Amino acid sequence: MTDSALPNNRLLTASDFFSRARDRLTFDVPAGFADPKVIPPHDQPDADPAVIAAIAAVRPIRPAAVLVPIIEREQLSVLFTQRTAHLKDHAGQISFPGGKIDPTDASPMAAALREAEEEIGLGAGIIEPIGYLDLYLTTFGFRIVPLVARVAPDFALTLNRNEVDDTFEVPLAFLMAPENHQRHSRDWNGLTRHFYAMPFGERYIWGATAGILRNLYERLYAE
Repeated sequence: MTDSALPNNRLLTASDFFSRARDRLTFDVPAGFADPKVIPPHDQPDADPAVIAAIAAVRPIRPAAVLVPIIEREQLSVLFTQRTAHLKDHAGQISFPGGKIDPTDASPMAAALREAEEEIGLGAGIIEPIGYLDLYLTTFGFRIVPLVARVAPDFALTLNRNEVDDTFEVPLAFLMAPENHQRHSRDWNGLTRHFYAMPFGERYIWGATAGILRNLYERLYAE
């Protein structure tokens, strides 16, 4: 696939987008979530294998799930949260609703839906789960299962201010445009780790959140 194929795909109607998502995604839990010996696919196909292996070797493993909420407006949008500044992990960062998978969660899907309701009051009744993206690994040991879902637009949110300062939406077309996919790097444990960033106005979307969006692009916008 080349990025030049994307502009026509960006014109997908909402119906076509969700149809494509249902065709290409499944509810099979991604490889590597339960087996620490498996090194999952990466959001950057040209990433250094040594860096990927080093991230996969981080212990302890911290299973997590996030909801990737696609809001069914006239122009599709994606819902994000801005985490509070006092949190231990990823304070102040832009994220998807989600968090650690509890022992009582029946599946990553159950965890993502539970967290979305607890964090921002987004109830399962207006959410249609569609399928999982690839597993995303972080340098903190998180193994994140992203759940893509269609969300009806008629919702009212109640934010848990202990975890979330704000919510906002970004047009899906902007997030799926390759010219908005910046690549940056930083040193980590003596290695050079590359990551994506997708700045939108004053919002700086980067790291795991941007990497998951890039994986959405790779999975759904490839011909």
